[in-house]
Amino acid sequence: MKKTLSLLLAILLVAALAPSALAEPTKLVIAARGGSHVDVINAVKAQFEQENNCVIEVLGLENPDLKQKIALDSRNKAGAYDIVMLDDPWMPEVTEAGMLLNLTEKGYQDDADFVPASLALGKAPYGTGDTFALPFAGNVTLLFYNAELLAGAQVPDSWQGVLDVAKAVNAQDGKVGYVIRGQQGNPIVGDFMPLLWAFGGNIFDADWNVLVDSQQAKDALNLYIQLLANGANYEKNDIVSSVADGKAAMSLGWPSWYISGKASTAGYAKIPGKVDADSAENPAGMIGNWLMGIPANTQHPDLALQLLTYLTSADTQKAAASSGAVPTRISVFNDEALAQEYPFYATLLEATQASRERPRTPRWGDIENVFGIELSNAISGIKTVDQALADAKVAIEDVMR
Repeated sequence: MKKTLSLLLAILLVAALAPSALAEPTKLVIAARGGSHVDVINAVKAQFEQENNCVIEVLGLENPDLKQKIALDSRNKAGAYDIVMLDDPWMPEVTEAGMLLNLTEKGYQDDADFVPASLALGKAPYGTGDTFALPFAGNVTLLFYNAELLAGAQVPDSWQGVLDVAKAVNAQDGKVGYVIRGQQGNPIVGDFMPLLWAFGGNIFDADWNVLVDSQQAKDALNLYIQLLANGANYEKNDIVSSVADGKAAMSLGWPSWYISGKASTAGYAKIPGKVDADSAENPAGMIGNWLMGIPANTQHPDLALQLLTYLTSADTQKAAASSGAVPTRISVFNDEALAQEYPFYATLLEATQASRERPRTPRWGDIENVFGIELSNAISGIKTVDQALADAKVAIEDVMR
């Protein structure tokens, strides 16, 4: 009897001292952008699971499905997701709709180790308001080039220089000078806007007046058409292979397309921010981070915030680099071992610090669609540059109205 009582007391003592060992693991669900981001999360989640007695399920979804499921689930009293990944242009829409937990009100304090341009994307209002999401995966458009086709010449630092190289390479038998990504909608708008910015143009002014028919926009689009005349119009995968394999000299693209080690034959450079050697320099690289936020209706807000902080920490970003992660922290970009393994980190950090964000409006998706249609009309010759941009202005004004 005494032995039985002693055993019972021992069991009760263990239970009292270590309740987490006997408790059921908490299940946390992350709605993520499918592909490499899922691989990154799965590669680093085990430590958090062990330390916090939880199981993390990662749902990989394509862009449209991810956005739709986040929006639909936000209407439920008890949400199905504990962390959601967000393309940064979605932020005005999701914060305006109250879909995300306010991290600042929850007690989160901004970490100065994040690249400021990346941290600003998760704030509402943009750059100055409370923090609603943290930058999980860094990205900014870069100039991707094949050093062999440049034949020892310096990487162009102006768009006139890019055009000159494109003409010279395109004159070679079987070679392509410059590749645009000119499909309607997001592809062509993302491909054209760095030129628009470099020429000093923009889509809106500070009062949201539409500027896409400005002289700067016309000059940028005319040069874009000249680049196409000395190159080709490919989709993403063909852009990657054509430049990497030495068929094409240059293109614009996201570094997450081209992640590779020091043995890569691909070259990366900051996008030119000026028209020619005598022009003013403008920020021209488009920032495009994947953010992580916590749904306002999560059932595990405290643990979700711990997980969010863990997944975006410097240690986790360092550990995830070999799985294809692109950092958002200054200390990770500057880590000596990683910089040797991934030489493009220095270029990516410089370009991110000099990047431009897309307009912060909930209507950006619709704007991108109508603007992309008219840009496509111009490069295909269906409309003149002037007519296409005039029609784009009307269409964007209709969207905003």
